[in-house]
Amino acid sequence: MNEEMVVYLVREAFFHVLLIAGPLLVLALIVGLVIAILQAATTVSEQTLTFVPKLVALMIVGVLLLPFMLGMLKRYCLGLFQLIPRLR
Repeated sequence: MNEEMVVYLVREAFFHVLLIAGPLLVLALIVGLVIAILQAATTVSEQTLTFVPKLVALMIVGVLLLPFMLGMLKRYCLGLFQLIPRLR
């Protein structure tokens, strides 16, 4: 295994991590920002008001995106397994 192969594998791993976790992280950021703006506008500082909507939104989107995320992870793992015989 040379340096080019290692760089390729690390780059692909980071790319897949961004594709799998990115939508959920962006959604959490947007929901948190909207709730923070609403809290600042209404001076309501309840802690559960920030946590519960994020949790519900992440669960809904997580269930909807689960086939996509599992498909990406499956393709990446199969690609890694196919590379094993070529490693020396």
